[in-house]
Amino acid sequence: MMKRIAVFPGSFDPVTKGHLDIIERTIPLFDELIIAIGVNTNKKYLFSMEKRIEWLNQLAKNFSNCSVMHYTGLTVDFCNKVNANYIIRGLRNPGDFEFEKAIAQMNHDLNGGIETVFLVSRPALTHVASTLVRDIIINGGNPTQFLPDGIKL
Repeated sequence: MMKRIAVFPGSFDPVTKGHLDIIERTIPLFDELIIAIGVNTNKKYLFSMEKRIEWLNQLAKNFSNCSVMHYTGLTVDFCNKVNANYIIRGLRNPGDFEFEKAIAQMNHDLNGGIETVFLVSRPALTHVASTLVRDIIINGGNPTQFLPDGIKL
């Protein structure tokens, strides 16, 4: 039987409780989960790749079937490289769905062997977005309530 390998791609800038919720809920569904930090050349990051890898490794260490990697280029190409057949995406709201649906359809056109699996955010986390957490940090606010326990900025 083929191993069920899933990739959870994102920038994780910073990692949030919403990300952790998706990771924890994905772990039992697959044989292996790769948390994959994508590099978007059009995006300016607040935190270094090293810091984001450190945070995600801290979360992944609690799960025997979870690892952290980073990549450049197309997510489907990365999936091919690591033999993953699933892409995991979290959905917070209808806007996320429309955006993610278009990406999933494009990815399917590029590689029909990769399925996108959507997990709907828990209601208590629908407002938690890395973009908003970055704004809190940049403007001197305290983001602790939105970060997983033990994550230090």
